[in-house]
Amino acid sequence: MKTAENRELLEKIREIIREAAPEAEEKFSYGMPGYYFMGSPLVFYAAFKDHCSFFGASGTVLESFKDELKDFKTAKGTIHFTKDHKIPKDLIERIVQAKMQEVEKKKVK
Repeated sequence: MKTAENRELLEKIREIIREAAPEAEEKFSYGMPGYYFMGSPLVFYAAFKDHCSFFGASGTVLESFKDELKDFKTAKGTIHFTKDHKIPKDLIERIVQAKMQEVEKKKVK
């Protein structure tokens, strides 16, 4: 993918995360941009040669969305997006919110 295409996908992912988790803190960590919630890593995203990745959907969270992710390449808590797949805004929002709930539960214990 071209740099401009990567940038466009990354900006769209960032916008979706910011809307889904406005209270999350934006940070650069693990060598990529991402967000922290309640002091814990929430989600990250990055561009690669042939796709962009969305990281942070834990195995539990990712499993709960497996039917909706069947058209995307996934790997251990990561979802890959390409210019040929429209980024599913609603799905990303729900994944971010599910991850936030997971972080909240861990903090309450």
